[in-house]
Amino acid sequence: MKFGILKERKNPPDKRVVFSPEKLQEFKSKFPSVTIKIESSDIRVFTNEAYKNAGFEVVDDLSDCDVLLGVKEVPVEALLPNKKYFFFSHTIKKQPYNRKLLQAILAKNIELYDHETIVKENGARLIGFGRYAGIVGAYNGFRAIGLKQKTFDLPKAENLPNQQSLISELQKITLPNIKILLTGSGKVAFGAKEMLDAMNIKQVSVAEYLHQNFDKPVFCFVDVLDYNQRKDGQVLDNYDFYALPEAYESDFFRFVKVTDFFIAGHFYGNGAPSFFTTEDAKKSDFKIRFIADISCDINGPIASTIRASTIENPIYGYDPITEKEVDFGDENAIVVMAVDNLPCELPKDASEGFGEMFLENVIPAFFNGDKEGVLSRAKITENGKLTKRFSYLKDYVDGRE
Repeated sequence: MKFGILKERKNPPDKRVVFSPEKLQEFKSKFPSVTIKIESSDIRVFTNEAYKNAGFEVVDDLSDCDVLLGVKEVPVEALLPNKKYFFFSHTIKKQPYNRKLLQAILAKNIELYDHETIVKENGARLIGFGRYAGIVGAYNGFRAIGLKQKTFDLPKAENLPNQQSLISELQKITLPNIKILLTGSGKVAFGAKEMLDAMNIKQVSVAEYLHQNFDKPVFCFVDVLDYNQRKDGQVLDNYDFYALPEAYESDFFRFVKVTDFFIAGHFYGNGAPSFFTTEDAKKSDFKIRFIADISCDINGPIASTIRASTIENPIYGYDPITEKEVDFGDENAIVVMAVDNLPCELPKDASEGFGEMFLENVIPAFFNGDKEGVLSRAKITENGKLTKRFSYLKDYVDGRE
């Protein structure tokens, strides 16, 4: 079996890659019969020379490979017919901007496996860049605080080589005694928590956070049942919330009244209550001044996230009175960091971590008859058609949705 590592072609350029040279060597040692080729790239975080030195052939043409591994969407014109492709296609939620991509994949008889669809039997994601989104998102949020208050000036994350460098910079700053709220329970949230812990910021309970004052920075780590409650007053479990989000209403405003910096590391599902609305943000007891919205749902549950920001310009201001974007330095602005491709700022660490997960959870399926069903669950297209699991995309493909 021949595997090819794709050159990333999407703009803005993405330096990430599925496998580092070292992790590919491990791949090859575990499965010696495999052939691996690298498509030449001048933007990848690991150079062509690094792959050559690791013993791999760097080529301009991957047409003799069976399985092609990339990160971002492959442009339609670059798709090779009759291949197996792995990349983030951004089609499974019926994203209109990628309809033509999925149509082309079907027309070219490509087997598509989306990194987001690589899941356990219970639906839990097996691979992803979430941890690195959390790491960079938390860092960027603290950077925004320094820029707004003119108290410290952290370098941009993209100009630092790894997570440890980000931590070293954060450990140099002095924060006022702010209260920080972190939402979520997955890799994104725990990536952000790594940074708070590395800064030795004290974690406190919900009760302490809501009712006590502190003489140093603290954070509270909360999950869905901390900030949502059933309308009928029952107290059940997270699974009930995920199954019946419409049965719940937001109880988030009790945190809003005491929070200075909100790090949004949650996953937001359709039908779930909003965190806060435009009307909530106008209230006199709305205290949040800084938001690192790592989840980045535009015009969604966090009213101040009115657009995604960019790595080049990661922060903007939101005026709660006018409900419009303003300069983040504006006196009344809520400072918003809502970069939607945060792991791109830490490409080396992100690529190394991703490759580790991919080698552990995906590659063995090619050699053991897919005994865990990883590939069969992840496969979106086959023989020019949608697989049964993804048949819900048919109207989207046909242009009826």
